[in-house]
Amino acid sequence: MSRRCELTGKGVMVGNNVSHANNKTKRRFLPNLNDVTLMSETLGRGFKLRISAAALRTVDHRGGLDGFLAKAKDAELSEKALKIKKDIAKAQAAA
Repeated sequence: MSRRCELTGKGVMVGNNVSHANNKTKRRFLPNLNDVTLMSETLGRGFKLRISAAALRTVDHRGGLDGFLAKAKDAELSEKALKIKKDIAKAQAAA
């Protein structure tokens, strides 16, 4: 499983550990990923996603999963999140 947020696309970054003697060694900065179940109010069911802690805060700020996906760019979303977004749009159009 890749270390990438399914909602924001945030992934691993690369940098250096710098010692007191200014020696530089490569290191990886891993995103803070969490397995969460987010509820969709439109569809009335939950979805298991692997998202970053920052994305979880953004979902809460935008009023839930439906509000987040409505404003999210398709290029950043995973295939699973894109499918959820399309299902939500269909359900809202039918209602």
